[in-house]
Amino acid sequence: MATIEPLVRNAPQREALRKRRQSWRRMKNRIALCLSLLTMAFGLFWLCWILIATVGRGFEGMSAATFLDLLSAPSIVIGLFVYSLVVTRMQHFSGWAGVIALALLQVPIVIRTTENMMRLVPDTLREAAYALGTPKWKMISAITMKASLSGILTGVLLAVARIAGETTPLLFTSLSNQFWSTDLMQPIANLPVTIFKFAMSPFVEWQQLAWAGVLIITLCVLLLNIIARTVFARKNH
Repeated sequence: MATIEPLVRNAPQREALRKRRQSWRRMKNRIALCLSLLTMAFGLFWLCWILIATVGRGFEGMSAATFLDLLSAPSIVIGLFVYSLVVTRMQHFSGWAGVIALALLQVPIVIRTTENMMRLVPDTLREAAYALGTPKWKMISAITMKASLSGILTGVLLAVARIAGETTPLLFTSLSNQFWSTDLMQPIANLPVTIFKFAMSPFVEWQQLAWAGVLIITLCVLLLNIIARTVFARKNH
């Protein structure tokens, strides 16, 4: 009886604490929902503006810059686009849909970085190569690409870091899987969605696992950066 009486006395306090936590959690969920809706509205408005501008200019206005601007949409818009284009036609979530969504997020960064790095190569190098009778393909592969390799590698690393922690497009495409699976035609497990689920869980152990998943992603991106820099340094020497 002595051990039960304190629990009975503290029951109202625990109930009040539980209600405060629930109200705080509901408020955070409402804020997240409002921000998600605003982001979706902004992304859809931006895509419609680009499409209207492209149609107004005609086919002559279709340029690489416009195409890249179209692909540089927010991740939630890319996820919805792939969902409507791939998932609805396949009638189920799949790993391939997630691959397409992440590729659409990664391509603009790689293209823009590669273009900017190749433009930084001095024209005198190209003119000297042409003066020596070097073919165009040889000049591009041996001079332009070699001189801009460091910047291109940096762009690839930035693109990998960009998609490493993306959760929203994977929720609309590959979803998740509680079991280990390598079949890309079925829903497949992925670390960002698992982190999202564990972080939203009320269990402390699951939240600790979510932090461990964040650490794994950070270490993977860091390790990839170190390996790329090491290989590039060896090639220079």
